[in-house]
Formats: sequence, C-alpha cells, structure tokens
Amino acid sequence: MDETSYRDRIDRLVEPGERVLAHAKAGPAHGAQPAAPPDLATPEAPAGRVHVGAVLVNLISPLVAWDRGDRLVDRVVWGVAGRGAAGSTASRLRHALNPPNPELAVRDVVLAVTDRRLLACLSGPTRVLSSREDDERAVARTAVVRSVPRAEVASARVGWHRLNPKRLRVDFTDGSWLAFTVPIAESGRPLRGIAAALSA
Repeated sequence: MDETSYRDRIDRLVEPGERVLAHAKAGPAHGAQPAAPPDLATPEAPAGRVHVGAVLVNLISPLVAWDRGDRLVDRVVWGVAGRGAAGSTASRLRHALNPPNPELAVRDVVLAVTDRRLLACLSGPTRVLSSREDDERAVARTAVVRSVPRAEVASARVGWHRLNPKRLRVDFTDGSWLAFTVPIAESGRPLRGIAAALSA
C-alpha cells in the first residue's frame, strides 16, 4: 500500500489547527525492545542461569516461547532496537504498536510529526494479497494509538545499523529510545523527513 494514501487520513486525525509536517510508513525495528509498561508486564521467571538448550530451542522452533531466550535471540540476531524502563515513553510507544492480534491481521504502522506531537498510528487490518477496496478500508480505519508531545522528543536521526542504512532512532527526554525501519528495498526519504521534522 502506498504510504501517500495515508496523508488525507492523518489530516483528519489531528486536532484543529494542528499542522502535519511529515509522515512515513515504518515498523518498529527488530531486536531487543524496551521493557513492557507495568500494566502490561507479565510475571518474570526468577533470575538464574541462561540455559543454552532453551536458547537453541528458541532458535530452532519459533513456536516454543521462552521470554528470556527470545530476548537473547533478538539481541544476538538483530541487536538493540530500543531501551527504556517499564513505563517510559519508548516502552509505552512500542507496546501501543503491538496490540493483541488474535486474528493475526496485518496492520501498517504510520508515524506522523505535527507541530505539536509525534503520532504513532495503526491501519485497519489487511490481507497479504489485498484488493484496492481492502487497502482503502484499512486506510479509512487508521487510528492514533499513541501520541508523544514534541517537548518529550530529545532527538531523531536516521543512520546505519548493521546492514540497514535506513533506521530511524527517536530519543526521548526520559532517556528511553526506540528505532523504526522500512524494508531494505524501500526509500529512506520518508524516515529522513520524520527525523528532520522532529529535529526542527
């Protein structure tokens, strides 16, 4: 789906008098993420040794879930994609973009910068092989799932991370940060637009 199709919808989601400066379709980067907010956190297993066998099972079979092993695999394979204490700005933003999805629907993440806020939006559900009507319905159901006042954004930049030259990192004033990427074949210009608008 073309990300320019989201511009009209974003204009309808902002407050009266709020001006949209940039928008981009992007996804949270893969890798180790900030801690879950306290209201969403699951009880952690008691601290102990990391069992190599459990980590190997995580790598071999993605259907086997072991939280600490998943985090270790993410860190080794993808690196760090965000940091922040439970309840930090990055923590709440990242987990707002990952709502429960029992129907396994595909949703686009759209970032928008206005003169007042950073908006994180989710599209309506779509299918992998969707028609034009499906895409239009998904755009029409796009909603803001989290907004961050511009005053809480410390900096934003696009740069290299491992083999990806198009990774947007947004740092927040509470010391947390979160990274976003686009597929390697897509242009990084929209992400650079987001970084420039947040840094202005």
